[in-house]
Amino acid sequence: MTHKKPHLPSKICPVCQRPFTWRKKWARDWGQVVYCSERCRKNKNKHGD
Repeated sequence: MTHKKPHLPSKICPVCQRPFTWRKKWARDWGQVVYCSERCRKNKNKHGD
């Protein structure tokens, strides 16, 4: 029997275009989270858009 997580909110990263889901460490700041990782946050200006 596998453990299934309940439905968690998700967003699309504007840099890599990949979906990422809510994490407990983002609980207080989920509304302000834009990037899926530090790598994407640091590369935000290198993206073509």
